[in-house]
Amino acid sequence: MHSALYYLRVVYSVVILVIAALYGVVASMLCTILNKSEYSQYVCARFYYSVMKYFFGIDVKVINEHYLRNLPFIAVSNHQSTLDILMLGKCFPPGCTITAKKSLSYIPVFGWFMIASGTYFIERTNREKSVKTLNRGLQDVKDKKRGLWIFPEGTRSYTTDLTMLPFKKGAFHLAQQGGIPILPIVVSNTSTLMSPKWGVFNRGCITVKVLEPIPTENLKPEDVSEFAETVREKMIKELKENVGYSDYVNDTSIPPGIEDKKTN
Repeated sequence: MHSALYYLRVVYSVVILVIAALYGVVASMLCTILNKSEYSQYVCARFYYSVMKYFFGIDVKVINEHYLRNLPFIAVSNHQSTLDILMLGKCFPPGCTITAKKSLSYIPVFGWFMIASGTYFIERTNREKSVKTLNRGLQDVKDKKRGLWIFPEGTRSYTTDLTMLPFKKGAFHLAQQGGIPILPIVVSNTSTLMSPKWGVFNRGCITVKVLEPIPTENLKPEDVSEFAETVREKMIKELKENVGYSDYVNDTSIPPGIEDKKTN
């Protein structure tokens, strides 16, 4: 029964994502016509969040939300599962956009929205093209006072532990080159809400804590690697000590051992 409920919710969530993407394509075109392209991803993100909250009972609580209004910045957050899209739906401010791997642009509907809304696509197999794309994003962030949201882990971790994968350095190099603040964003572990490995898809609440922006004006290129690791350690410490696991209503199940980890 729990397994059937999990797969049913997965199917419904995909349907909602497709509907949101179609809405986003139309919204992006209208925003472009009205010369308000900076709202393209924002309006779609909020639509997706509102629908998912209503139908799936998953909410997002944001701590220190005011920092998200202090553009420009380069936001870095942990990358866990497809619920990251829901998290973005609540947190995304106008004028912010994301980076994504190039292959996502070829997905029907979803890719159309990402193209129409100004996503920066990264070709991981072509470093030269990736650097050009990121430099273009950096220029937009500086000139137009925008935000760029990057998942420095590079891939979803699906972890049941309060940790993060090693950070790639691209976001931090961009911040150093542009003298733009890094905005660390710590998302509660969502394995209690969704875990493909364990067939988990529960109702509940994701906690997102936006940490104080970290200036980079005096950061030297040779110090970027150490800086990135320092930010990662700070985010993991915050995750372990203050953010923890997402609250949940146990509709299906939770990954084995989670209750023990929560009490330790």
